[in-house]
Amino acid sequence: MPNAAALPRHGDGVNLALPELLARAEHRSLVQSHHSGQARALMAGERLSRLKGRGMEFSEVRGYQPGDDVRTIDWRVTARTGKAHTKLFREERERPVLLCVDLGQRMHYGSELLLQSVQAAHLAALLGWHVSAEGDRLGGLILSEQGHRELKPRARRSGLLALLEALVELHPRNGAEDPNYWSAGLQRLERLARPGTLVVVITNTLGLDEASLATLTKLKRHTEVRIFNVTDPLFDRLSDGRGLLPVRQSGSGQTGWMNRNQRQSLAEHWHQAQARALSGVRQRQLIYSEITATEPLEQQWRRLWL
Repeated sequence: MPNAAALPRHGDGVNLALPELLARAEHRSLVQSHHSGQARALMAGERLSRLKGRGMEFSEVRGYQPGDDVRTIDWRVTARTGKAHTKLFREERERPVLLCVDLGQRMHYGSELLLQSVQAAHLAALLGWHVSAEGDRLGGLILSEQGHRELKPRARRSGLLALLEALVELHPRNGAEDPNYWSAGLQRLERLARPGTLVVVITNTLGLDEASLATLTKLKRHTEVRIFNVTDPLFDRLSDGRGLLPVRQSGSGQTGWMNRNQRQSLAEHWHQAQARALSGVRQRQLIYSEITATEPLEQQWRRLWL
């Protein structure tokens, strides 16, 4: 049984509800306060923005100076003061942020504290709260076998609330299933991500196969891509020991059991996938971090980007 004191506020580690994601607002300063290494480039400090096409935002009015464009003269102020004044504009900058979150069946396992899917949702919520506080536009792509939610980047709290609601809606496992949900979802991500967008992908090792990494490498040509791999020691100790191994699963929230043959088969599959994923990430020079589902998120953040 997990330590109740370590569980997220309002959460049980298996099911997902809106109050526990809303409570992540209290931890948004974790991202903001951690300024070392790649964390600065990820979510704070250096702006991964692009200039907007129409591109100009009103700044102020000042007295006309030789060389100013006559088209920017503010005729109202000029008429009121009797002296020529011109409008000044600044280039309007924005940084759309897209969170691509894997809530598929392969994420609905956990051996100690949280299901991987629950930890993925909490990480997305934490990043979403920070993006909203920074004033950037937030969007997302929430994926599972039961469907997907495509959220175009929106400003202020509207983008954040839409993201949190989609995470809760798609977390339960029920209904018809699409086994190709992840590859199809990443193709949607290619269409959704505009140049200059920060794309954050949250999945586990099985979501980092050759085809997925190839798609993310293509995305890297015109966007910033960051990968979070949610891990659990279950897959490292499957082949250890004898007898039955307890495994928490979603749905009923009960503990299931795996026999030795089941464990060995799954362990072999997992370790092969893990080796391929890590090799692919290194070869493509993708920015990558691991986050475990066995510890509270707030205890891990400072070491994620070291």
